[in-house]
Amino acid sequence: MITMTQSFGKNRSGSQCVWMQAGAIRKKVCMLSYQCHECQFDRALREAVKENYRRRDQGEHLTGRRGQLLFWKDKLRERPPWKQPCIHAMKGRIDFRACTNAYHCGDCEFDQFFQDQFAVHAVMRPVDLLSARGVSIPQGYYLHPGHAWLKLEEDGEVRVGLDDFARRVLGPADRIEMPLMGKTVTQHEPAVRLFRKGAEAMFAAPVSGVVTEINTRLREEGGCAHEDPYATGWVMRLHSDTLRQDLQELMIGDESREFLNSEVDQLFQVIEEVAGPLAADGGYLGDDIFGHLPSIGWERLTDLFFSRR
Repeated sequence: MITMTQSFGKNRSGSQCVWMQAGAIRKKVCMLSYQCHECQFDRALREAVKENYRRRDQGEHLTGRRGQLLFWKDKLRERPPWKQPCIHAMKGRIDFRACTNAYHCGDCEFDQFFQDQFAVHAVMRPVDLLSARGVSIPQGYYLHPGHAWLKLEEDGEVRVGLDDFARRVLGPADRIEMPLMGKTVTQHEPAVRLFRKGAEAMFAAPVSGVVTEINTRLREEGGCAHEDPYATGWVMRLHSDTLRQDLQELMIGDESREFLNSEVDQLFQVIEEVAGPLAADGGYLGDDIFGHLPSIGWERLTDLFFSRR
């Protein structure tokens, strides 16, 4: 039986860095809730370790504290097997569990089980939301102009979905289709199709990459993306080798808020053409705009807001 700790899914800033837990360094406190892919300290240590390993391979004898630095996983492998903690235990997500796969998480059955059962519901659950006229997007999520969101995960993986603006404008989907695992998607090119009552909307991929996982539930129950677009309504996971440069073309934080405000303003103008100013509902965007005002036209909405590259 797997027991999650009380703090699972909450901000764990202030806990010991994984490098410190492994004994690779003396002292370091994590201030990023174990989002190692966003940590400059982690990147700097990885580069230092790579340089050490390269120099050792060339036969150099390294001295000093920096010269003795090992990757945290290699440091843990020096321990007896029963004292090698699973990465999820180190990050406080579960009670202690020994690693049984020599820290090769990519082909670990438990890691896959953990991601499938817990990660979407706990790690992905938004805590702090930006709000723009009734439209929300979680803090730390990137936004594509075509209204796909992106959440950074570990090892170059990202999770992708459709944002709250799309949910409110198009309403509950009958189904959502995405590329199969192993397929390649290209940034700004169509990758996700949403269907409702015989109509179709295309959404562009926010970054380029290979599909590593898909939310198969959306093919039969597209409405779950409407109920919870930033957690259980995720669409697919990607592995991207061009992530750093692709992120430069996305929005985050205040930039996302300003963009969504302008999108709501433009949508209200369209609504007023059809139903008059009272349809704006006090300046905050309501739910299922197309369902309540089909006279706006599905194609007009998709062309205006969701066909951008």
